[in-house]
Amino acid sequence: MILRRPPALRLTRRHALLLSLLLPLAACGTEGPEAPVYQPPDYDYLTKLRLKVGKISIDDNWVPRGEARHVEYLAPTTPRAALRTMAEQRLVPAGSEGEARFTIEDASIVRARGQYIGTLAVRLDVIDAEGSDVAHVTARVAQTREMSSDDPEAVRADLYALVKGMMRDMNVEFEYQLRRVMADRLESTDPAAPPPPPVQSEDLSAPVTTPPATTPPATTP
Repeated sequence: MILRRPPALRLTRRHALLLSLLLPLAACGTEGPEAPVYQPPDYDYLTKLRLKVGKISIDDNWVPRGEARHVEYLAPTTPRAALRTMAEQRLVPAGSEGEARFTIEDASIVRARGQYIGTLAVRLDVIDAEGSDVAHVTARVAQTREMSSDDPEAVRADLYALVKGMMRDMNVEFEYQLRRVMADRLESTDPAAPPPPPVQSEDLSAPVTTPPATTPPATTP
């Protein structure tokens, strides 16, 4: 019995052209949906908080502690990075001496019982030229969000929404506490309100004159 080698496949020019047209189409068919784009935080449009100090420093050395299941590092923008952006974009030195020290005290998101629990806490200390702490203010916010699923992209979307919501609250809370506690250390940039118009006075002591009564003309029947 003689075994014959199968005939070799001959790739004609026509076949090569057809193959070159089909390969890109096959590749396009295997691509999945485009990954969502998560915009980085931007608070530059908010009111600047101009402090009467010579410089502003930021301490973002916070690290997660405890045995809780921390997941903040999975967020497209971590809470710690968002808090630093807030401080960099909103706090402005408007004095000649002293320092304002912004410290991130908590920037955690933990997973527990099918939900995400986020907590943000910051502290601002004002240090005078001699190095003494002359004033400080703290702000804290917390939010929870139910988990959509364990899919990695769903996790990122949930954490992005949670960080965005917490930072919205933190911007409001931090400015409120700063204006409440350190109003005298903030330089106001609001224009002075115009003085109220003069009140129109009336002399109530002047005698009141009554016009004389008039008799209606008689009518002819």
